[in-house]
Amino acid sequence: MEKILDIIDAIAHEKGLKPEQVQEALKTAFVQTAKRVINNKFAFEASINKATKTMNIVQTITVVADDDEKLQDENRAPAFISITDAREYDDQVELEDQLQIDHKLEDYGRTAASSLHREIEFHIQRLVEDEIFNKYKSKIGTLVSGRVTRVDDNNATYIEVDEIRAILPMKSRIKGEFFDIGDHIKAVVRRVNMDKENGIQIELSRTSPKFLEELLALEVPEIADGTVIVERSARIPGERAKIALISTHPQVDAVGATVGVKGVRINAVSQELIGENIDCIEYTSIPELFVSRAMSPAIISHVEIVKNAAGENEKAIITLPADQKSKAIGKSGINIRLASMLTGLNIELVENDSKTNEVTGEIEEAKDGVDALQALFS
Repeated sequence: MEKILDIIDAIAHEKGLKPEQVQEALKTAFVQTAKRVINNKFAFEASINKATKTMNIVQTITVVADDDEKLQDENRAPAFISITDAREYDDQVELEDQLQIDHKLEDYGRTAASSLHREIEFHIQRLVEDEIFNKYKSKIGTLVSGRVTRVDDNNATYIEVDEIRAILPMKSRIKGEFFDIGDHIKAVVRRVNMDKENGIQIELSRTSPKFLEELLALEVPEIADGTVIVERSARIPGERAKIALISTHPQVDAVGATVGVKGVRINAVSQELIGENIDCIEYTSIPELFVSRAMSPAIISHVEIVKNAAGENEKAIITLPADQKSKAIGKSGINIRLASMLTGLNIELVENDSKTNEVTGEIEEAKDGVDALQALFS
């Protein structure tokens, strides 16, 4: 084939591939075509002559003795040639030499041309699919946006993202949201698969905590540049979320920067999440304090961390006043569930004995008064 290097450059430019990748794909296509139209048992190699810009196909055969048993084996015979036959090609050849015989696919007519065309298409398409697969595999957990092209009978939403169509299943859609064809939506890449029947399949999600984190990075420059880090996040999609933030700069308030002036930043994220309420707390590595903050807006009295047999934190026993219990639990248990998700601990609530506390407080107050009087007159 003439000017193969020009063809390689053209394909690489059109498909967005590296010329080296296209070159290897074309070599494979030529070898497979040679096997198909000449002999499937022959050992072929393809190489490019840069001076003439042509692809050379050679058959490699090992020279053996005329009575060698390999020549009698039907499966192995095509890879070997007797020394008598070999010397018809080269009278200087010796035993165990590698004899190379040139082949030109043009000599095999339309059959070879048609077969080569199919092989090139197949291998280039596989190359393109591999590139797309690796590209989106590296994007798992990151934000993408696209246009809705179809909504099927199962309410799965198909979205055109750059050069590929992704799917947003109903289970990964926030409760109560609906999309029409032509809508532009954001989501995170949740899963990327590839199989022979369906090709590349990209699944998106709008219910993942990672989606919340990516939206925050869009709205909060301090998160985008790493000054503020989202250490942990937990969501009950469409209802409420909690995020634990930490600042890497002593003069930056992690919570204040994320919320923004008059809540403008956090409200923008909440709006994208169909009104999902977002609680921002400051992260700490002290488990008792972290659990206490995670239970906000409830005010608690004491936290005890219980470890399992392996010495890992497993449960938090929270003591709190009776009037704070409903706040700690939240509507339909949402606050305590989110706190448990955020901290990774099972949470148990224990009420204070409020009457005992009141009496104890009065006794302590009276004792302090007596001590003060005695000090005054001593």
